[in-house]
Amino acid sequence: MNNYKELNVWKEAVESSVEIYKISNSFPKTEIFGLVQQMRRASISVSSNIAEGAGRNNKGEFRHFLGIAAASMCEVESQVIVSSRLGFVNLDEIKKELDRIDKIQKMIYKLINVIK
Repeated sequence: MNNYKELNVWKEAVESSVEIYKISNSFPKTEIFGLVQQMRRASISVSSNIAEGAGRNNKGEFRHFLGIAAASMCEVESQVIVSSRLGFVNLDEIKKELDRIDKIQKMIYKLINVIK
C-alpha cells in the first residue's frame, strides 16, 4: 500500500527507538529484564507497526496498525516518565526525547485522520 520508508512518522519512530536504546543503556543491570526490555520492545513496536500497516492491503488495516503504534508510543512515554521518577534518568536530559514522542504521537493521529 505505502512505502513505509518514505513516511516521516516511520523515520521519527526509528530515531526514537535508537534514542530509547541509548537512554536505557545506563539503567541498572537489575532492570535489564524489566524496564529496559519493556521500553525497548515498546519503542521498536512503533516503527514496526507503522511498517506492517503500510504493507497491508487496505486503509482499514493500515489505520488499525497505526492505532497499535500510537498505543505503543504512549507506553514508551509512560516508561520514560517512570524511569525518570525512579532516578534512572534525569528528566531534563530526556526532555528532547519526550518532545519527539509527543511529535510522533501527533503525526500518527494525523495520519490516521488522513487515511480515514
